[in-house]
Amino acid sequence: MNDLTTSAADNPSSGADERYMVPGLARGLAMLSAFSADQPALSLAELARAVGLTRSSAFRIAYTLAELGYLVRDEATKSYRLGPRVLGLGFAFLSSIEIVEVAQPHLMALRDRTQCSAHLAILDGTEIVYVARHAVQKALTSHVQVGSRLPAHATSMGRALLSQLSADDVRARFSDQPLEAFSEVTATSLDDLIAQLARDRAQGYVLSRSNFERGIASVAAPVFDAEGAVIAAINITTPESTLSGDDLETWIRDAVVETAATISEWLGHRGERRSA
Repeated sequence: MNDLTTSAADNPSSGADERYMVPGLARGLAMLSAFSADQPALSLAELARAVGLTRSSAFRIAYTLAELGYLVRDEATKSYRLGPRVLGLGFAFLSSIEIVEVAQPHLMALRDRTQCSAHLAILDGTEIVYVARHAVQKALTSHVQVGSRLPAHATSMGRALLSQLSADDVRARFSDQPLEAFSEVTATSLDDLIAQLARDRAQGYVLSRSNFERGIASVAAPVFDAEGAVIAAINITTPESTLSGDDLETWIRDAVVETAATISEWLGHRGERRSA
């Protein structure tokens, strides 16, 4: 994201019309995008490198963002963190997404019915982004939050989303990215992933027991819009130790598939409901 933002401001051949670009705004957004879960705090030198600026230029942008509340400077460490106004933008974005509003009551009902945490995620490149979470209080439950990103190829919701794409689309997304293994069932080659996704598509859901996070079980299913395009996925997660017998493979699976179909119908989808 940093490279795209910076190149649009600085590179006339990037495809953006330079007449309408505001370079300072683009660099400020690139600076905000430099932060991540792995790098929540960055020094001025790191920010300068991230946006390709001198320290003095980076300082002016960081100072402006801090004054506006988008960055916070830690005087003890001389580093910067994202400020509270960024969170406000995130919530404003989420509230503008129709699917989140539509899905909320259905996810809460799924959580209460299954006593498992229920989630909604969208696909962004080769990752999924959590846009809704309704948790239950259980030991060892997953610690993902709204905004968390996870690898699509290895997670239940990621596979549910990818399974609805063409093989060419999947290959294009992962063509220059290695497939990291998280368990013995993680696909680590494109051919294996595409074969796995074909099986996922045929059954209409993805079931996982410790496939991504040890000790955590999940079931995921895709959500479709009025045109029949996959736009999100839902899942439930729960510690495997809390499951009885084949509950995950039977009524919990059915509840997830049914909820995904219901959300799709509320979004205008009129396709046939899948039976698990």
